[in-house]
Amino acid sequence: MYGDRGWNTWRGFEVGGVKPDASAYSPVNDAVSLRVRSGILEQTGATAAVLQSDTMDHYRTFHMLERLLHAPPKLLHQLIFQIPPSRQALLIERYYAFDEAFVREVLGKKLSKGTKKDLDDISTKTGITLKSCRRQFDNFKRVFKVVEEMRGSLVDNIQQHFLLSDRLARDYAAIVFFANNRFETGKKKLQYLSFGDFAFCAELMIQNWTLGAVDSQVDDMDVDLDKEFLQDLKELKVLVADKDLLDLHKSLVCTALRGKLSVFSEMEANFKNLSRGLVNVAAKLIHNKDVRDLFVDLVEKFVEPCRSDHWPLNDVRLFLNQYSASAHSLEGFRHQALWDRYMGTLQGCLLRLYHD
Repeated sequence: MYGDRGWNTWRGFEVGGVKPDASAYSPVNDAVSLRVRSGILEQTGATAAVLQSDTMDHYRTFHMLERLLHAPPKLLHQLIFQIPPSRQALLIERYYAFDEAFVREVLGKKLSKGTKKDLDDISTKTGITLKSCRRQFDNFKRVFKVVEEMRGSLVDNIQQHFLLSDRLARDYAAIVFFANNRFETGKKKLQYLSFGDFAFCAELMIQNWTLGAVDSQVDDMDVDLDKEFLQDLKELKVLVADKDLLDLHKSLVCTALRGKLSVFSEMEANFKNLSRGLVNVAAKLIHNKDVRDLFVDLVEKFVEPCRSDHWPLNDVRLFLNQYSASAHSLEGFRHQALWDRYMGTLQGCLLRLYHD
């Protein structure tokens, strides 16, 4: 994870949009103290006065640089500051770095003034300075505003306009995707999940469930879920509504997995409940509220029941593989492509979500 410390340790302080004049001496003094603790006086033989002056110079420089960092390509093309390309890349990467503790508090929320008012509380809760919280929030909002209406790959657009590394651009793509679709991530039962868990699922959904997954010419291709796909998912209800299909599906899965699962008896007894849970999650995604509650539903309908029966992760993997594949052998089930598009992504997400 990209820690916020990355930007802080670059000359030891956060700019935060404060103009460096006499009123800035408190943060400058904080930065000086940080540099003293790093042992710089002993390493260089400099005096405290020289260190104070040097830090103030850097503070002024970063104040001027910050507006360029809001649109990183401008930093590359400006002629005022002679900064080697490798240092420019480092500056950008560290400025847009974020704390996992912070992003978990705002992930899926609307990037609006209302959320920004909560930053005081988030700062207190996470121990991250308010100034840093504001920078991280403003960065999320800035990237969102720039790329939300763009055609093409979300990751590519972020990299093109903000010059971020591939990994950081993918993380920002997840943040934009969650903000746009307003996925619920703050419920108590979801607190065990990390930003990395959600980002992993976001990448799978972007690749398979968005408009761009089927048509690269569509506007907002990687930001919006494919509404037609979500509408079609209700057709999968036949798998649990038709008793004969449900019984046959169970029979196929149990026959294939007998002797292979340590929790076979539990799986056999709970198969219909698990199948109804997974299929009903799909059928409800036609409603915006149910889209927002996707992760809550997956944890409630699948992760928690399996966890309570002490399923090992490998048994979960074997079950999901067979459960998904066996649908292809169901005579009369005519939605194989739809099923694969849904379950291919859902399998990956569930395996990622299944941990303590």
